[in-house]
Amino acid sequence: MVARNTPLGVRIRALMPELTGTEQRVAGLVLADPAAVAGLTIGELAAASDTSTSTVLRFCKALDLHGYRALQHALTAEVARSAEPRLSTGTDGGIDPNDRLAEIVAAVAGADVRAIAETAAQLDLDALAAVVDAMAGAYRVDVFAVGGSAQPAAGFQARMAYTGIPCWAWSDVHTAVTAAALLRPGAVAVGVSHSGRTVEVIEALDTARSAGATTVALTNFPRSPLAEVADLVLTTAVREGTFRPGELSGVHPQTTVLDCVYAALAQRDRAATEAALHAATRAIASHRTGGPRH
Repeated sequence: MVARNTPLGVRIRALMPELTGTEQRVAGLVLADPAAVAGLTIGELAAASDTSTSTVLRFCKALDLHGYRALQHALTAEVARSAEPRLSTGTDGGIDPNDRLAEIVAAVAGADVRAIAETAAQLDLDALAAVVDAMAGAYRVDVFAVGGSAQPAAGFQARMAYTGIPCWAWSDVHTAVTAAALLRPGAVAVGVSHSGRTVEVIEALDTARSAGATTVALTNFPRSPLAEVADLVLTTAVREGTFRPGELSGVHPQTTVLDCVYAALAQRDRAATEAALHAATRAIASHRTGGPRH
């Protein structure tokens, strides 16, 4: 389920795959011009989207809003927030054929900054706290991810070494399912998939759940099949950009969420984490130009 405090635009994009074709037409108009839609009657919105008032009401219900007036209020609040001064987040990542290099850089950087900011804004802090609690008491943590999500998972494994909590990241389906089957209660298994529909990740997480592990899904879509096999769900807020579909655009937001988990765990035993970081820095110092030789 999408958290109520999540920005409306983020909630709509996260639920888009679950909407019917006619509901998606309503969603498209809302996303394209929320200020204009906020001033329409329900009949006007139905006509503009070539749907019906009942479709508009189903769309409101999918967003967990109690009727059309609640949608109008939410849109008005969204427009007001967007008008507040804040850090520029650039563009939505669209790149046109005639864009100059500086415009390409702005589009890519702006899309990443915006995705990270929106991910942080909508992150369910109760779910995050529950994940941190589970990992803090776990005898091991296993992360299952393939494709673009494998990179954030590998980075999380590396960071977790400083917390003293054993962590493995698996990107091969056979070793992932094998590792999942060998877990037992007291372990935490994390499945990372932007779409939440990656068969290999779903299979591994479901296997881990059957073995008794606490399961966590990290996905952009809270009603996805991956979320259904998870005890806890953490979500990102990703907007796809030109040349960068969801699985590529999701790398930085996924890393941000996993970094939040790591930082919260590190905070619990700050002295031990800082000692581990210091030892690691000393160990690799001789492999850097100008570093001490032993």
